[in-house]
Amino acid sequence: MEIIIGLIALAVGAAVGYAARKYQIAGKVNSVEARVARSIEEAKTKEKEILLEAKGKAMEIVEQGKKTEEDFRSQIIKVEERLTRKESDLERKLSETDKFKEDLASRKTEIEKTQEQLRELKQQQAEKLQKIAGLTTEEAKRVLLEATEKSIREELALLSHKLLGLAREDADKKAREIVALAIQRCASEVTSEQTTTIVNLPSDEMKGRIIGKEGRNIKTFEQMLGVEVIVDDTPDAVVISGFNSVRRHIAKIALEKLVQDGRIHPAKIEEATEKAKKEVAEMMREAGEAAVYELGIANFPPKLVQLVGRLKFRTSYGQNVLKHSVEMAKLAALIAEEVGADVSTVKQGALLHDIGKALDQEMEGTHVEIGKQIAKKFNLPDKIVNAIEAHHGDVEYTSIEAAIVDAADNISGSRPGARRDTFENYIQRLEELENLAHSFEGVEKVYAIQGGREIRVFITPGKVDDWGAAKMAREIANKIEQDLKYPGEIRVMVIRETRVIEYAR
Repeated sequence: MEIIIGLIALAVGAAVGYAARKYQIAGKVNSVEARVARSIEEAKTKEKEILLEAKGKAMEIVEQGKKTEEDFRSQIIKVEERLTRKESDLERKLSETDKFKEDLASRKTEIEKTQEQLRELKQQQAEKLQKIAGLTTEEAKRVLLEATEKSIREELALLSHKLLGLAREDADKKAREIVALAIQRCASEVTSEQTTTIVNLPSDEMKGRIIGKEGRNIKTFEQMLGVEVIVDDTPDAVVISGFNSVRRHIAKIALEKLVQDGRIHPAKIEEATEKAKKEVAEMMREAGEAAVYELGIANFPPKLVQLVGRLKFRTSYGQNVLKHSVEMAKLAALIAEEVGADVSTVKQGALLHDIGKALDQEMEGTHVEIGKQIAKKFNLPDKIVNAIEAHHGDVEYTSIEAAIVDAADNISGSRPGARRDTFENYIQRLEELENLAHSFEGVEKVYAIQGGREIRVFITPGKVDDWGAAKMAREIANKIEQDLKYPGEIRVMVIRETRVIEYAR
């Protein structure tokens, strides 16, 4: 019974739950349908609003299009009016051009008639002239040309002489200005050096150690270094003598090291010599680097820089060659700036112009020949090679840079105080030069200039002709080579002037 009641209750509960669920679902469906209906109504309302807005914008676009069309039509009308005016103007100009062509044609006809008449008149005049002069046209032309040529030649000769004189004056003036400016802007110290070097000693007792037993130490020192050590009565000093300045400097450093150490014997001399050679080599490298750095040259190979530094221990006429070369490079650069030449080339050419002197005591040949070989070995440009080989006038210049290097060499070497020489020797050399030139027949005046490096000989025009002047220059040069002793070279210039003087009374 209880089971039946439970089943009945379960069935009733299920029916009630079903009815409640159905009612709930029906309520939700009605709610969704209501929301959908509202959404549809809102969409229809928005659709109407969008359509109205679109129609309004469409009307605005149509109105704007009509306005633009009217503006475009008015512009077209204006353009058509301008074209119409231009067309009328063009037609008018064409008609005027046709009239001008007709006038030109008529004038051309008149000109041709006039030219024909002129030809006929010219022919008639030529025939009359031939009858009067008795010459043909070609003969008369030749006579006239010859007379004109003679007259013009005389005028050109006078004019060219005048222009050449003015050009020389201007060139000399400009050259003096450039050289003076270069010298003013370049100031270098002057260094003089002898062929001997003094080494100070702490005491005279050290002289005995330097000599050694039976002269063993001093002989070893002289043989290893190729110099002569002079031990005389000079207190607390010895003298190192030698022609090669590099060896002499190495010997000085080596001897100073030995004196400082106090132990002097052959083995110690050899050790000190090797150290001194390394120090001097380092000094050469530093001197070469300092020189190229000072001049702003950056393309030299290390071995060439070492050779440049070697010039620090080389002198010429008492003038330090490295300082002379650096001074030259500065002078040459200043001159090159003034005349528009290549500054870099003249700097390198000037610095290397005496590079042969770095090796001329160890190689055969002049320093110019050796310098040329060095330049070619390092593949330097042809302009630099020419500057090296032409700085003594033995070779012609191939560029303005070589001429500037030669000029800078003369300026640096001839300025007061640059090269040391005793006043007596200087006067004697000049007198010997002048007396030698005076010994030739026909010589009127002789001047030795540039410290005896050039001699100018003025000859009497009536006694010596041009060919004789050239012959005399060669004979004077040969006699100087045979009779006189001098360093470097001497330039012989023989001058023959013809002066004609007239008086207007």
